[in-house]
Amino acid sequence: MKIRLQLTKTHYEPVRRELEGAGIGIDDEAPYVLTEAESPGVFLAVRTAEGDRMRLPAAEIIFIESYGHNVDVHAKSGVYASSDPLYKLAAELDPAKFLRISNSVIVARRHVKKIRPSLSMKYVLTLSDGTLVDVTRSYYGAFREFFNI
Repeated sequence: MKIRLQLTKTHYEPVRRELEGAGIGIDDEAPYVLTEAESPGVFLAVRTAEGDRMRLPAAEIIFIESYGHNVDVHAKSGVYASSDPLYKLAAELDPAKFLRISNSVIVARRHVKKIRPSLSMKYVLTLSDGTLVDVTRSYYGAFREFFNI
């Protein structure tokens, strides 16, 4: 079996030696990738309020919201615009850390501070920045499974 390593420079060599010692080949064309838990390579392309383009680390994201054709990425450092549709952003983000809770919102798991049940199989979430967002009935089952409720 061969794998591709996507690690920081400080971790690359020790991990490579360990894997090769265990008989696992390292190849940049391998179909399987080994990455670090907080990989520095996960970024979203966004625009600032002034229109400047930048790469936003996924670790900074609190939630992503779409309305009409506009998509706003709410992060610790501010609110940014994205030209990608919500479904494409959801595919780029780690499904263990981010969850789509409605047709228009994706939340970061670690920024959910309070979960309050609501009527008709819904939940209201309080996020780390104080924002309240609704989990809609369509996403109710996936939400409960994601948070083991």
